[in-house]
Amino acid sequence: MSVALQASDISRALIRISHEILEANSDSSQITLLGIPTRGAHLALRIAAIMGEIAAHQIPVGMLDITMHRDDLRMRAPRAIMPTSIPPEGVDGRELILVDDVLFSGRTIRAALDAIGEIGRPHTVQLAVLVDRGHRELPIRADFVGKNLPTSISQSVKLHLTELDGLDEVVIEEI
Repeated sequence: MSVALQASDISRALIRISHEILEANSDSSQITLLGIPTRGAHLALRIAAIMGEIAAHQIPVGMLDITMHRDDLRMRAPRAIMPTSIPPEGVDGRELILVDDVLFSGRTIRAALDAIGEIGRPHTVQLAVLVDRGHRELPIRADFVGKNLPTSISQSVKLHLTELDGLDEVVIEEI
């Protein structure tokens, strides 16, 4: 196991992602963040707080569970369904930013796009991830990336967050 990002690296990446989102979306009052549980939801809350300080107004943030939209439901052990929480502003006509921790095959994001279709029709959907590790199986790319970490297929990338694990770090492990 090796530590790829420490707490200060994660913090710096989230600040940069927050600035990039605001620069790419001229009307910050139209932005809504939706985090993908579990760790993407916590990252979305952090990014919303940073963006709120920069933009001087609160950025709506929610959580989007994609469990029932996954294409591997038959191949994995059952997983608890997490709550989906949509901010009062909804998603219709808004600049929607999906937030996830690690972008790998692209299948989680495909499931998230399906889930979004059930809750509304945003103006745009953009993707922010803390880590892009490559090995895409679907034609999906992130608009905002904290760190590109080239990995081998025999490795896994894990994000630990203070809210869940007691510390902030990204580790690369051999499978």
